[in-house]
Formats: sequence, C-alpha cells, structure tokens
Amino acid sequence: MGAEPSQAPIRVVVVEDEPLLRDLLYVALSRQAGLAVAGVFGDAATALAAIPPLSPQVAVLDIELGRGLSGIQLGLCLREQLPRLGIVLLSNHWVPRFLATLPPQLMAGWCYLLKRSVADVATLERTIAGAAAGLVVLDPHVVAGREPRAGGALVRLTPRQGEILALIAQGFTNPAIADRLAVAGGTVENQVTQIYQELGLGTDQPEFNPRVLAALLYLRESRPHGGVEPPAGGGQP
Repeated sequence: MGAEPSQAPIRVVVVEDEPLLRDLLYVALSRQAGLAVAGVFGDAATALAAIPPLSPQVAVLDIELGRGLSGIQLGLCLREQLPRLGIVLLSNHWVPRFLATLPPQLMAGWCYLLKRSVADVATLERTIAGAAAGLVVLDPHVVAGREPRAGGALVRLTPRQGEILALIAQGFTNPAIADRLAVAGGTVENQVTQIYQELGLGTDQPEFNPRVLAALLYLRESRPHGGVEPPAGGGQP
C-alpha cells in the first residue's frame, strides 16, 4: 500500500543503532515512490536534536538503542515537539511493554514491527502509511500468533469478522482487505460496521478513530496461541 501518485511522499526518519539494518532501511525506504527519507540516525541523542527541524511525518525507531533513551522514550520525547508524528517501533521480539508504557490517549499513530518483517517492503510501507494516518498497526507475525481470550469480546465475532479484525490490526484498508479476501468492497464495509457495533467501538469514544480502538481491543482481548502473555516488563527486544 503506497501513497497515491498525486500525494506528496511521506517524510520518514530512521533511528537504528545497528549499521547493517540502518543501511537496509535507508535503501528499502528510498526506493519507494510514496516515501521520502528525511534523515537516518544511529543514536537517540543525535536523533532527538536533529529530527524536529526536519518535520517528518513518521519516525522508524529501534526500541533498543544502546545507552540513553529507548525507542519508546525517544518517540515520546519527539511527540512532545511533533504531536502528529507517527511512530514505528522496531524490535527483534514482541515486547508487551509497547502497550504498558504508553498512555491510551497517546496510542494513535504508534505502530509495532518485528525486524524480520523489514525485508517485506509491502508490510513496511503499509505500517509507515498507517503511522502517518494516526493508526495503530501491528506486525503480521504478532497478529498471526494470537487467539481470542476465552470469554472475551472477540469470541462474539464470526470467523470472517475475526479475520477482518486481524487485518485491520495489521493496517489494511477496507479496499485492501477486500482484495486480500477476494470479496466485494461493500461486503467488507458491512462486516466492519458490524464488527464496530458488536464490539461497541466508536460509540463511547467518538474522539478516537474506530480502527485505532479496534487494533487496541484486538491486543487486549487476545493472547498468544496456547500460551500466556509475557509480563509487560519482561522479554528481550
């Protein structure tokens, strides 16, 4: 999913302390017509000083940046100066503190991508586009490894609705979902409306984008297949 030809490219900055991955990200992003790389940095301190004047729309941040600020902390600091900045966090593993660290009112525009997914340009570009649009986008491997919690809200959905909700959580638009499932666009729109109604999204919190609420609810009401969610502070990113 890329920007329409008539739209200006999304301005992106990258902060990654691993040189090889940093170069890979620069090359991959530079080749996308819908993206423009405004800067690439290897540490949080340099990035925090240099990024605000560049006025990017999205920052791709490694969660673990060595000494100093983490990617999450850097994202929060950048958001203080650039409130509309989309954030794409990179990690080697799913880190539950992604949710635990962030206040709910600040979650819009925060996305999560595993480093192994960086080579999939379509996933990378879709995640960046979602961050720029203020959505919450989750890595497809994270989504694929989860199932509804017993007795939770997601068990009320039909299998097709659950499939569509998982695609929403991955940042797919309604037309992209229709293409992926080989169904009519109107069918997807009707199903999405029914999902929102069944889960009560967009009614009690009209100030929030229902797709953001859907992704957050998906995380809250699901768990790893056959397992238990690691503690919020545990795990190595």
